[in-house]
Amino acid sequence: MAWFDSVKTPKLKSTKKVSTETPNGLWKKCPQCGEIVQSTRLDDAFQVCPYCDQHFRLGAMDRIRLLLDEDTFKEFDSELRSCDPLKFVDKKSYSERLQNAQEKTGQNDGTVLCTGKIFGDEVVLAVMDFGFLGGSMGVVTGEKIARAFDLAVKKRCPAIVVSCSGGARMQEGLLSLMQMAKTTSSLALLRKNHCPFISVLTDPTTGGVAASFALLGDVNLAEPRALIGFAGPRVIEQSMKQTLPEGFQRSEFLFEKGQIDRIVHRHKLKMEISFFVKMFGPAA
Repeated sequence: MAWFDSVKTPKLKSTKKVSTETPNGLWKKCPQCGEIVQSTRLDDAFQVCPYCDQHFRLGAMDRIRLLLDEDTFKEFDSELRSCDPLKFVDKKSYSERLQNAQEKTGQNDGTVLCTGKIFGDEVVLAVMDFGFLGGSMGVVTGEKIARAFDLAVKKRCPAIVVSCSGGARMQEGLLSLMQMAKTTSSLALLRKNHCPFISVLTDPTTGGVAASFALLGDVNLAEPRALIGFAGPRVIEQSMKQTLPEGFQRSEFLFEKGQIDRIVHRHKLKMEISFFVKMFGPAA
């Protein structure tokens, strides 16, 4: 008999398996520096990486909390919501996508329209939320932006729009593209009444939003390293058959070319907007 036939299989003590899985959402990896950051730490810093100052995308309500004085927020037209006039279907129906986005964000549409105060000065504020179908501009968003300009004329105060959008909402077709004309027409009325428009460009501000009102501010402010432009860099490279410059369509590149006025760190944005609100003064 071989020696190994006489070896008894040892009995190992049963051990309780310890889970090494980390619950989702507790940590985020910074795409700029690669550091792993606690989500709660990012929340406290309004989604700015503490290691490299990378600006993560910020939801509409958190953005409002960052900019407006406490207890001055008053929302308007929150009941407006998109319908599905084209009965659009791709992998999912548009109606289903709308319902999912509403459940995810708790909002009826991707833009929040409100009034409030910034260091005591009244403003009209519209904030786009990328979490709602990529911040795309459909009929409701276009209507809210136009109403923001109209409300600023009525109140004789500055209008501020924080853009964060992938462009027009394709599921609404031509109706979505018409919002470019609607918003710029209302903006022309705002200018005619000598009310200032402060445009804040965040990552990303692209497509029909960039091609209409977003870059028409009396002052155009942008967050660091934000993607700003009409078509994406890959589409442009394929169309032109050329390699684009380093940093093309980022805030720093546009600032160098004179297309935006200032690049402002998120933590200083409220103070910077307040400076311009006070500089413009009340509408004549």
